[in-house]
Amino acid sequence: MDTQTIEKGFERVWKMFQETDRKFQETDRKFQETDRKFQETDKRIGEITGKWGRFVEGMVVPGMIAMFEKRGILIERLFQRVKVRKAARGTEIDILGISGEYAVPVEVKSTLGPDDVKEYIEKLKEFRSFFPEYADRKVVGAVAGIVMESGADRFAYRQGLFVIAQKGENVTILNDSRFIPKEF
Repeated sequence: MDTQTIEKGFERVWKMFQETDRKFQETDRKFQETDRKFQETDKRIGEITGKWGRFVEGMVVPGMIAMFEKRGILIERLFQRVKVRKAARGTEIDILGISGEYAVPVEVKSTLGPDDVKEYIEKLKEFRSFFPEYADRKVVGAVAGIVMESGADRFAYRQGLFVIAQKGENVTILNDSRFIPKEF
């Protein structure tokens, strides 16, 4: 092989390296653009989910006093999206009903799954530490959802929670008359 052939071979290899580098840079740019679009989509989904959650809360709140009155819990005050921060920890209650005898925190989800119920039970166990002003009240929890996934409604019932769901055009407590709520 002569020198000229070797040089042409190196030139071809060099051009291939340059072309490969250019393609890698283009691919990297496309990945960055795709990542940006995913982040933007995640943000929009979060906004929609938040609005949907507030919509579901808006369905529950108007009937909550009457629903619980039928169960012997006379709610006098209702609060939405109650946030508390103590010692660098915080919690949020979607809906909080208060009576002279009871505090009824309600977790609202557009789609309620068993894991949501488990997480909420842990939150209920800490309720008194975040809300000492209700230490003298019986704390009974409720979950509300439009869609109940994987038997979440039955699971919540067995855990001693009131279950609120859509029935026809209204929302109602699904628990039967034998239900005894767990006090947290």
